[in-house]
Amino acid sequence: MRFILTAISGNKYDGEAYEVVLPTKDGRIGVLSNHMPLFSVIAPGAIAVRKNAHDPDTALEYYATYGGAIEVSDNTLKVLVDEAHQPDEINEAETREAIKRAEKILGEAKDQASLEHAQALVDRHLVRLHVAGLRRRHR
Repeated sequence: MRFILTAISGNKYDGEAYEVVLPTKDGRIGVLSNHMPLFSVIAPGAIAVRKNAHDPDTALEYYATYGGAIEVSDNTLKVLVDEAHQPDEINEAETREAIKRAEKILGEAKDQASLEHAQALVDRHLVRLHVAGLRRRHR
């Protein structure tokens, strides 16, 4: 199937994929060739791409994403997100510091809007740290 991952900064992936596993609001789903038509919302998490059927898990490509939309139709999976980062684009030390700053903002939040914004920042950086960790484990 064709997989297209597009972020505001441009295409992150456009090519063939055997399987793509995505985090959705209803849980993780896997999309393979000839998947039924589907439209869903992406949740913050890691997108995993297996290019070939016999590729081991160590060959998966990962992208940290923070929400967006997916559409499956005509043997094509389109994912539109604000941001998508591969593990090599993530600096773990900077991400840990960003988590500390976001947790401090979370602890100082005075209203619901500030609380939700701070929690989103924490979640975003935790996803980045998780995807960076996947790179380390699979090397």
